[in-house]
Amino acid sequence: MPDVRNGRIARLARNDPAQYDALARHWWRPRGPFAMLHWLAAARGALVPPAPREEAVLVDLGCGAGLLAPHVDAAGYRHIGIDVTASALAQAAAHGVTAVRADVAAVPLADGCADVVAAGEILEHVPDLAAVVAEACRLLRPGGLLVIDTLAATALSRFVAVTLAERIPGAAPPGIHDPALFVDRAALVRECARHGVSLRLRGIRPSLVGLARWATGRADSVPMVSVPTTAVLFQAVGRRGQEEPGLTSGGGGDSST
Repeated sequence: MPDVRNGRIARLARNDPAQYDALARHWWRPRGPFAMLHWLAAARGALVPPAPREEAVLVDLGCGAGLLAPHVDAAGYRHIGIDVTASALAQAAAHGVTAVRADVAAVPLADGCADVVAAGEILEHVPDLAAVVAEACRLLRPGGLLVIDTLAATALSRFVAVTLAERIPGAAPPGIHDPALFVDRAALVRECARHGVSLRLRGIRPSLVGLARWATGRADSVPMVSVPTTAVLFQAVGRRGQEEPGLTSGGGGDSST
């Protein structure tokens, strides 16, 4: 078990899942090392529509401690969370998520079982993007909605999310990301299209006003706002078998701007 000193993890290999066990007590702290995951969960939840039918299912890939749950509770889905970290899944279950311990590249659920598949802040942690995308799309019913947020494979993203964020107290825990796994946007769009999901992308970042309020203790959360570039942090949305309107055009290549 790694040491945690002042909220920072003694060095492990980058992207080592053991880090989440070491930080288990911090998941639900709105001002802890996972604070930004709360903000992203709120932004992700805002993209999830009300359940289209009784017994509708939302599959939450890389659910962690279930941070999405408060933002979709009222939408009417059975919320199934997939993760490999038992300590996180126990907390997800305590927040109403049906917890399943499994690799997101091999989910033990039936084809077409999900009305919504959410993949929030997980694709930048997986070694085989194509396999996880295929699995996410396999789980979707015809017309089902795929909702993603992740980090782009660009020099700018690596600087912001690793070089900068890991040096700011209360930002990303050191070593939580391996920048070699950040997501090639064009490849993501292409892989989703191969499985019948036409993806649309938009860039997002924390509100600067919200960050100032949070940093000075006047707010416990920060809204995410749209930006004109997908080169750092982005959302992606698409439906199996049809295009999702309302987001900026997909693709974007893999340049640093």
